[in-house]
Amino acid sequence: MSKPKLTPKQQKYQNKAKKTEPKPHYLKNVSFAFISGGLICMLGQAFIDFYSAIMNIPLNEAANPATATMILIGSLLTGFGVFDKLAKYAGAGIAVPVTGFANSVVSSALEFREEGLVYGVCAKMFTLAGAVITFGVMTAFIFGLIHAIFH
Repeated sequence: MSKPKLTPKQQKYQNKAKKTEPKPHYLKNVSFAFISGGLICMLGQAFIDFYSAIMNIPLNEAANPATATMILIGSLLTGFGVFDKLAKYAGAGIAVPVTGFANSVVSSALEFREEGLVYGVCAKMFTLAGAVITFGVMTAFIFGLIHAIFH
């Protein structure tokens, strides 16, 4: 679909609006995303070390409960309304790791909770994250198949 052609008056307004639109602070945004993403990764690594050292889970298997813990934290932060406030400053640093995935699932579930448990929460929970899950499963299957064929 092509965009409808703007009248000269509409074009003049668009140009004026563009001039007054605040410019994003790229360096600040990238810095906050980098620092917040790094802190989330450090927290994840701390959970891996905790599960390995304290719970005696082998180091190569400790990432599984650490990931589940990070998903739980992201879900709780979303449920309490804190995740969006953090994301306002952290940007992609908080949205890209697994905490962002948890946020997408829980926020979809919360948005449709008035429609009931089955038709609301359960049906709409994976509307945003479903594509991510499908793509991840299919990619893992394809790479696993390639690995099995050539090894």
